[in-house]
Amino acid sequence: MPTISTPGSTPAAAQHGAKRGRPGYDQATVLKIAVQAFTEFGYDATSMGMLAERLGISKSAIYHHVPSKVEILRLALDSALTPLEAVFDDASQGSGTALERLRGAVSGTLKVLFEQQTSVTLLLRLRGNSEVELAAMERRRALDRHAAALVSAAQEEGSVRSDLAATTVARFLFGTVNSLTEWYRPGGNVSEAEAERTILAILFDGLVPRA
Repeated sequence: MPTISTPGSTPAAAQHGAKRGRPGYDQATVLKIAVQAFTEFGYDATSMGMLAERLGISKSAIYHHVPSKVEILRLALDSALTPLEAVFDDASQGSGTALERLRGAVSGTLKVLFEQQTSVTLLLRLRGNSEVELAAMERRRALDRHAAALVSAAQEEGSVRSDLAATTVARFLFGTVNSLTEWYRPGGNVSEAEAERTILAILFDGLVPRA
C-alpha cells in the first residue's frame, strides 16, 4: 500500500537528513540507535526487528548500511576503542613529565567518554559472549596495561606515591572516569567542562585544601 503524506508531515528519513535514493537513515544514525538499544536491553536481547521498529524502517533498509548485528557491535566498539587507543598512544609517546602525560591520558579519556558515551558504556558492559566482544575486551585490557605503565613512570619520576601498586592506582583513576557513564548526562546540571575540572582536581590535587 502506498504511503500517503498528510500536509505538513515529514517522513522519518527526511527528518534525519537521509540522502535521496537511500532507504531510511544513514549508517551513523543506525549505529547511534542500535548502541542505545544495546545498552538499554543488552546486545543479545536486541533483535534486528527491534532496531527496525525503533528506526521506523524495514530490516532490509538496515542491511543497506550494515551486513549484520555483529557488524553493528564491532563498529560501535571501534568508535570507543579507537579514540581511546589514540589517547594512550599520545600519552605514551608524548613529551612532558610522566605526571603530565598521565594527566593528559585521564583528560583525553574524559573527552572520548563525553563524545562517545553510549559506545563507552557498551564497552564497559561487555561479558565476552562472542568473538567480537572478546577481541574488544582484550583491547581494553591493553589500555589498562598502558594506564598502569603511565602510573609506574610517574612513580619512578617521584611525582606519584610509590607505596601504592601502579595497577591499583590506574584502576582507581580510570575507574573514576568510567563512572561518568552511570551519572553524567549531556545537557544536564553538570557541564563537560565542570565534570572534567572536578575529576582532574580530585584525582590529582585531592579534596583536602593544601596549606
